[in-house]
Amino acid sequence: MQDRGWGPRLLFLALLLLIQHSTPGAALKWLTLDGKEPLVIAKGGHSGLYPDSSLQGYGTAKDYSLPSASLWCDVRLTKDGFGICLPELNMDNCTDISNRYPNGAKNYTVNGVPQRGWFSVDYSLDDLYSVTLSRSILSRSDIFDGFYEILTVDDLQQLKNPRLWLNIQHDKFYTGHKLNMTSYLLNITRTFAVGYVSSPELSFLRRVAPRLNDSNTQAVFRFLESGEVEPSTRLTYGSLLNNLTFISTFASGIMVPKNYIWPVNKDLELASASTSVVQDARKAGLKVFAAGFANDFEFAYDYSFDPLKEYLNFVDNGNFSVDGVLTDSPLTASAAIGCLSHGNDSSSSESVGIRKPVVISYGGAGGMFPSCTDLAYKKAVEDGADYIDCPVQVTKDGVLVCMPDIDLFSGTTISKSSFRTRISTIPAIKSTPGAYTFNFTWEEIQKNLKPEISTPYLKDYGLLRNPSKRNAGAFLNLTKFLALAKENTSLSGVLISIEHAPFLLENLGFGVTDEVLKALNASDLKQEVIIQSTNSSVLKKVQQLNSSYKLMYKIEEPFLDIEASAVKDIAGFASFVAVSKKSIYPDNIKFLLNKTRVVEKFKAEKLPVFAYLFQNEFLSVSWDVYNDPIADINLFVKGAGVEGLITEFPATAEAFRSKGSSVLDLHLLEPLFGGNSTPPYWTPVTPTVLVNLSRLDPLPPSPPPLADSDVVEPPLPSAPIPLPSVPPAPAPSPQKEGPPPATNAATSSTASSAAILLLAAALVSLFLI
Repeated sequence: MQDRGWGPRLLFLALLLLIQHSTPGAALKWLTLDGKEPLVIAKGGHSGLYPDSSLQGYGTAKDYSLPSASLWCDVRLTKDGFGICLPELNMDNCTDISNRYPNGAKNYTVNGVPQRGWFSVDYSLDDLYSVTLSRSILSRSDIFDGFYEILTVDDLQQLKNPRLWLNIQHDKFYTGHKLNMTSYLLNITRTFAVGYVSSPELSFLRRVAPRLNDSNTQAVFRFLESGEVEPSTRLTYGSLLNNLTFISTFASGIMVPKNYIWPVNKDLELASASTSVVQDARKAGLKVFAAGFANDFEFAYDYSFDPLKEYLNFVDNGNFSVDGVLTDSPLTASAAIGCLSHGNDSSSSESVGIRKPVVISYGGAGGMFPSCTDLAYKKAVEDGADYIDCPVQVTKDGVLVCMPDIDLFSGTTISKSSFRTRISTIPAIKSTPGAYTFNFTWEEIQKNLKPEISTPYLKDYGLLRNPSKRNAGAFLNLTKFLALAKENTSLSGVLISIEHAPFLLENLGFGVTDEVLKALNASDLKQEVIIQSTNSSVLKKVQQLNSSYKLMYKIEEPFLDIEASAVKDIAGFASFVAVSKKSIYPDNIKFLLNKTRVVEKFKAEKLPVFAYLFQNEFLSVSWDVYNDPIADINLFVKGAGVEGLITEFPATAEAFRSKGSSVLDLHLLEPLFGGNSTPPYWTPVTPTVLVNLSRLDPLPPSPPPLADSDVVEPPLPSAPIPLPSVPPAPAPSPQKEGPPPATNAATSSTASSAAILLLAAALVSLFLI
């Protein structure tokens, strides 16, 4: 037979690859009970964004989740026996019914607990026609409240072959109102395809489960929190875990709160090992579904605020996989299972060299440990950063150190020390008082201050970073930082940030740029060096003194446009440009407004763009990417085309790069199949699609485009400026100061520069307070 050549074989291989990625997990053996892909169960649809149980929420979940995803409906009965989907028994918690029927509140006893509110049993379906849904979790956006009507279970058939999961609760309450939930459920399962029925009420599930067999509907017993009491047996749910064999006589699976499997203590620390719940259920032949997932819920600090990492701990930990997850954020769950799980690692197929996007740390792993400490840097290396960063500051005795800010109130414990009174107001740096590094010796800082983890969302939202790591680690001088980088050959290089150089030179006589270059020369570092600054004068000076270093111009203030002449000017001295995320995708209360042409304009001049600052906390991520930090990275890399990321969480960027990007790169196969091979839940969002801009409060007028005048600066003098004689230094603090440490070419200025610096620091302390 004639050989048909490689064409059909390559087509077959491409098709196989496409199937494995576009329906991720389908060809893989999972550690679930039946070996199939874990099920994504969309609680009330995409309820992390839209009101729970809205048509838009259900539609988004169905269209953008894994194809196998189920739509969860908490069934409530109306006075005339219709089943509606609502997350709460008390309708006032999830609708505007109290506005429609202000006198409609009633008192009832539900499972022995008195409740006052608005209940579906008091209203016909027609009565509820004008009632609209609202968010049931008040920390979520209210922009979609009041737009969506209450749905019946029948209404979900509008979605075209939905996979339904019906959850039934409070059977006794409905019976007391002459409503028969059993009859309703059996009727609906005969009418429509219902994949699963769950209930936390054992007597109800035992009664209906045998009668569901004819409809191929699986019964699942739902456990509530371990201390709560199951109403029919009066036993706690925790004690019912000892009766899994009995439960298996009428149910095919159990659903448990996620902490039944991976416990988390009061300090939000994850247990060192999982419980035996999954294994015990397997022995009884039961599937295990985990509940309680959402991108904006509180979860263990061990997950570093990355919800995908939490999902992977339940579905891809190497020991077991739960059979499904109940989540308010089904698109994120779909990405975790479909793109980031086992078998989807692209790292082995990457060519030698830096993979894209390039990952630069910010204070090391500054979201996991105090910024700029040895532990933060080591964690950044471990987590896959290409470059670790050192924001260089200068001490009173001329030592170059890596610290997150020139003001010690940021990143240290100075506010709790006796040094907190040693403050100065220096308008050239900032308008409020600060305790500046150049007013303290390196020894004073090392002996009296500890690092302190940043908490950017504590003041406004009460959100902490890991308290157990609050003061962990030690600060490094520049010499030790460079030695650490040199030891870690996996690193591509370092980024050295130089700020306030004109001020330090003009007011203190200290040439920080020159001293940094001396330290780099002394280190004999073999990896690449990037010098970053918001001052063009610094980068131009480095360009004159050492042409081998790469230069990154950082634009600190958000901007929406830039003049062509300014781009050309930057391209004349910079290798890269770092711009804020808001300069690429401006937003209004976390809703994206548009994509600017900033990246496009820089790329036209062959200037790669690095976006900053990436964080994992859901508060840092737009609603458009459903509070998902990896979807946020996807937006900037695939949607905007940035070259690199500056992040406090390098592990999240590495997870995207090594796994998620392999799925996205399947666009190369699209011509073979005439379509889009990227899974829908992994497609970069388009600004303004999520919400009509007319519903947002207007923003102030846009700033003018960045111009030449914003970039061009006078050159730095080639040598420190001599200072006039200065008056004596102010009285020392009560703290006894030790002798200044020996100077070193790699960590301090020359002896003469140090002497000038000591006098100049005294001048600043005396006159600028």
